[in-house]
Amino acid sequence: MIVALLNLIRSWLESNQLYGYVRIFDRVDFRAIAAVIFSFLFVVMLGRPVIRWLLRQKVGDAPEFYHADLNRLMAQKANTPTMGGVLICGSILAASLLLADLRVFYVNLGLILLLGMAVLGGIDDWLKLTNARRGQGAREGLHAWEKLIFQLGFAFLAGFFVYRYGLQNPEMTHSFPALPLVRAFKPGTDEPELLWQLPAWSFTLLAVLMIAGSSNAVNMSDGMDGLAGGIAIICSFSLMILCGVAGSEEIAKQLLMPYIPYSNELAVMAGAMAGACLGFLWYNCSPAQVFMGDTGSLALGALMAYIAVVIRQEFLLLLIGGVYYVEILSVVLQVGYFKWSRGRRIFRCAPIHHHFHLGGWTEQQVVVRFWLITAILAALALATIRLR
Repeated sequence: MIVALLNLIRSWLESNQLYGYVRIFDRVDFRAIAAVIFSFLFVVMLGRPVIRWLLRQKVGDAPEFYHADLNRLMAQKANTPTMGGVLICGSILAASLLLADLRVFYVNLGLILLLGMAVLGGIDDWLKLTNARRGQGAREGLHAWEKLIFQLGFAFLAGFFVYRYGLQNPEMTHSFPALPLVRAFKPGTDEPELLWQLPAWSFTLLAVLMIAGSSNAVNMSDGMDGLAGGIAIICSFSLMILCGVAGSEEIAKQLLMPYIPYSNELAVMAGAMAGACLGFLWYNCSPAQVFMGDTGSLALGALMAYIAVVIRQEFLLLLIGGVYYVEILSVVLQVGYFKWSRGRRIFRCAPIHHHFHLGGWTEQQVVVRFWLITAILAALALATIRLR
């Protein structure tokens, strides 16, 4: 909105020698940092009234797990409302509308994906939140297959339209995901390296797997106070840096990374995501006053993966968000092995954060140690950029 307004009155500001005072808004890096601050303040200021409203809707018991010891450990969370993701998604939306350049296709598609996943998660959270109030026989959330169908649908649309838009510059926008040792440009020149181009079906399939998979991975990690949100902060800041590189032709060529025109505007969305999660952690740190629920986790995972798909950094996201993907892998392994072995388990409980919790780690120890692992993974991922 600010960018559009400045473009509208640019000639008047220049003629009156006033444009110098607002020229800073031409810089994407400034608007990305401003999005962090705006989103943080948005969530912190609106947090208390939203939590009070959610508490008035909350009727029910603590989350139920197929493990008596875990249910006992989680009993104190009985009166904590979910659906706090409305704060996260609302702040990302507000910050992006205010500070991002809405003429950029990638920004608009990202907002559509964010809203679609938030609404899907919101319906599931609302059914869970009001289940007891609605009486016996009321649905307790959406079925897993219902959520999966919509996740795959939103992911397919996002991947398809990213590919279609990239037809204007297919050499890098349709390339195979960037690898640490694969150069996008020949060193010291403006000439692109010969990159493996993905056809429409494989590009879209990869996008679907990344977006839907990451959405579920973050959702699986949302089981302890501050766990999913804290990891999302680190991932978002990392993506903000990567967007700044991918969207700058000069920096991308210098680092031999794929150059994706206009993708630097996604740094504003990544910054908004980081600020929103920082603000949410204000209320979600132990003991949590609110959980993000599916409203936040489905949207966060999808948006992070969408940004990675656009800038062709899917592999780096897998590394940076490694904790998320280990969490969902632990569930797949646990369920598969349980069925194959007819009742035996690999972990004490899945997702894997519960395995460590039941093994003697406190909830705070699990959360902080997973944050530390993510910080190391993010540093390693950013360091691999120089390996080219």
